Amino acid sequence: MKKTMTLALIGATSALALSAAGVASAQPHRGWQPINQRQARLDQRIDNGVRTGDLTRVEARRLHGEFRRIARLEARYRVNGLSRWERNDLDRRFDRLSWQIRDQRHDYQRRG
Repeated sequence: MKKTMTLALIGATSALALSAAGVASAQPHRGWQPINQRQARLDQRIDNGVRTGDLTRVEARRLHGEFRRIARLEARYRVNGLSRWERNDLDRRFDRLSWQIRDQRHDYQRRG
């Protein structure tokens, strides 16, 4: 009886652990966005800054240039598939561009 109870408990615990692992692996990291989605969001932020006047034409041109440089780098990385290092490198570059957009939109230089 004890042996049967122990086996049932082990089986239930194993099933619970496997189902929890499956759920955890099925859900992406909450803070991470796919690269294409992130690119679209950054491009939209630059365009919105121009539309609202938060970005001057020179600032927008510089930010779009940096955006295109990162996009070209991503295309080169994707030729052989993205490695973890390449994905992290792109994430760092996108983070930096995101901060640049934020800084330029809030530096009180207005398009006139």
